[in-house]
Amino acid sequence: MPGSAPDLSVRRRLPLLALLLALFVPGHTPARAGDYPDRPVKIVVPFPAGGTADAIPRIIADWLSRKWGHPVVVENRTGAAGNIGAEQVYHAPPDGYTLLSSPPPPLVINHNLYRKLAYDPTKFEPVIVMAQVPNAVMVNPHNIKASNVPELIAFLKGNSDRTICATQGNGTTSHLTSELFQSMAKVKLRHIPYRGSAPALQGLVAGDVDIMFDNLGVSLPLAQAGKLKLLAVASSSRLPSLPNVPTIAETLPGFESVAWYGIVAPPKTPKDIIEKINADVNEALRRPEIQEHFKKLSAVAFGGPVDKTSKYMHEEIERWITVIRSANIELQ
Repeated sequence: MPGSAPDLSVRRRLPLLALLLALFVPGHTPARAGDYPDRPVKIVVPFPAGGTADAIPRIIADWLSRKWGHPVVVENRTGAAGNIGAEQVYHAPPDGYTLLSSPPPPLVINHNLYRKLAYDPTKFEPVIVMAQVPNAVMVNPHNIKASNVPELIAFLKGNSDRTICATQGNGTTSHLTSELFQSMAKVKLRHIPYRGSAPALQGLVAGDVDIMFDNLGVSLPLAQAGKLKLLAVASSSRLPSLPNVPTIAETLPGFESVAWYGIVAPPKTPKDIIEKINADVNEALRRPEIQEHFKKLSAVAFGGPVDKTSKYMHEEIERWITVIRSANIELQ
């Protein structure tokens, strides 16, 4: 009858019809691990090319490209201590085709340093930590004559606030490691922030600064060439590859600072896709050729299930927030 209400049975079918239409409209098909990936995958690295943060994901991306049969492309999206690249991935579609590979700052440090971020790092979906590279304390051998950490501490106590410490920049792992050392050793350093490891190490080699805490992937070759002096590593135990190099923890119990390189996905990325990426990266980490590449960077494969990654990142948040609050560090 004209103008009458639709049949009740028709009205009941409308929600189901709308759901079926949504499922078959292009661009609305839910991402599923069984189909993933069926096109190129992009890994955003929020730091410049050339450093360990760039090298590690490129090694993994190359292996995944061959396994998946689709390109896995690394894109460097730099700026603001990693925040720009992290923000890009945070707002990307949660379908597994845009991932973030990063060291600690934008994942576990920056939200406790900056008053406001355009993303919430705690909402990323953790996928895996690919590798760890221990930080180490390096000195210019002409500026500081110390041969070990006790001698270094004695030197610094006698030269309080006159010894210049280079870092990768404000709020970086290098900066926070130096703050942790000052707190535990009860010494004071003058902080000079550079724009990354490379220029900071150049300043250290030139003698413009005296000391630096940096990851071994970049600084070890300079120590091996005699341009810098490696006093100790910041891992919890001695490295098998450097058995004669002591740890800082042998002098300052509990001291630990390790650079690590993780993969995360945008919030709400389906769990089955997260699990597939995790499983395939774990497979890569077990490959001898991958481990050989890592060895050249002083990196040790980490890997493991997704819950291990989530737990580790949470522990890192707790570790560095203590340092940040103790040193009263805040960035704009």
